[in-house]
Amino acid sequence: MSMLPNPSKKAEDNRPSFFENKELDDMAKHFIGNFQRYRENIIVPKINGPVSIKTNEEKMVESALESCTFKSMMACVLGYGLGAAIGLFSSSVSPNIAAPNVDKQQTVKEIFREMRQTTHSHAKNFALIGAVFAIVECSVEGHRGKSDWRNGTYAGAITGGLIGLRAGIKAGIIGAAGFAAFSSAMDYYMRHR
Repeated sequence: MSMLPNPSKKAEDNRPSFFENKELDDMAKHFIGNFQRYRENIIVPKINGPVSIKTNEEKMVESALESCTFKSMMACVLGYGLGAAIGLFSSSVSPNIAAPNVDKQQTVKEIFREMRQTTHSHAKNFALIGAVFAIVECSVEGHRGKSDWRNGTYAGAITGGLIGLRAGIKAGIIGAAGFAAFSSAMDYYMRHR
């Protein structure tokens, strides 16, 4: 009995699904009701220029570049470079000059040593601030599950508070408010320019 074909199933297959016209019905089944096989022709809308589907290697590199580790390392390196530039500029603008009543003048070696110390001190401070801000912002973004302007504001408040806390509670509160305002302003500028 199980060897005989099921007549109701055969009649169901021949019945049109969308249109009475067989050609239109076949076309509609192909474009709309094709759930039995993988679609070979994927249409990706073009908005700005050609569209390309990312390969697995591109996705892997993108996820590495968006990781918290990479962001914090880059913030540390770039902060070091920016701090070194600011330190070099500030030490060259106002070098330590010996008092007028002292007979001994500073040598070029001593001036360069002071410039190097000032540059290195500024670079370390900026590198630390950049790394702490990047780590805190990434942690806040991971905790909130969103990527918006509030992450930078919260990260700025936490980072400014931690930096200012070394000088006391009042300095920590002022540092948190100032760094949060600066982070919000920079984030607003970068998103709306």
